[in-house]
Amino acid sequence: MTDMTKGEGIRPADTEQTADMASPFPVDRVDLDRLHARLTAAADRDGLLDVAYRTIDTSVGPLLLAATYNGLVRVAFEREGFDTALETLATRISPRVLEAPRRLDVVAAEMDEYFAGKRRVFDVPLDYTLSSGFRQVVQRYLPHIGYGHTQSYKEVAECVGNPKAVRAVGTACATNPLPVVVPCHRVLRTDGSLGGYIGGLDVKHALLTLENAV
Repeated sequence: MTDMTKGEGIRPADTEQTADMASPFPVDRVDLDRLHARLTAAADRDGLLDVAYRTIDTSVGPLLLAATYNGLVRVAFEREGFDTALETLATRISPRVLEAPRRLDVVAAEMDEYFAGKRRVFDVPLDYTLSSGFRQVVQRYLPHIGYGHTQSYKEVAECVGNPKAVRAVGTACATNPLPVVVPCHRVLRTDGSLGGYIGGLDVKHALLTLENAV
């Protein structure tokens, strides 16, 4: 038996020949990108692109943006795992998920303006499909907490008509599928401490600092 760890059995020339045989045609990245763009446009035109997504760079790290025809449905931090987020979208909304940056140009532009301190309110339509029940009630309320302002979990519970549901409010914030745009970062503990945040406490603090809320 040949000991592969000693470099016997496969010679460099053999390896090069195998590689050449495996990819006989050179692939031009530009051509691939153009093909992808054409296929994406065709799928979108024919109503076959149920969930479009793209990634953007921000001051708090990369973000995944995903949208249905109804609106922005997901914003994910890198620490959540982009692949995991996309798998959830494919399972809970539709398997027809495709990277289609142009469908999210407006969202990306509003995000850029927000992180540059030039936007206080997001105008893009939102799709709350990934939430239901009391969680969705809370998440729909959160945009009413204005830029530069904060509320406690207790205050939010009172505002949505269920003063005793403080923990449930915390859960709704922790499972918010649209962080940043739906500003769960503006919800703090009663003593003013940060509490938790899906993007990490450093990101929560950074967002509040950006908004001059701390």
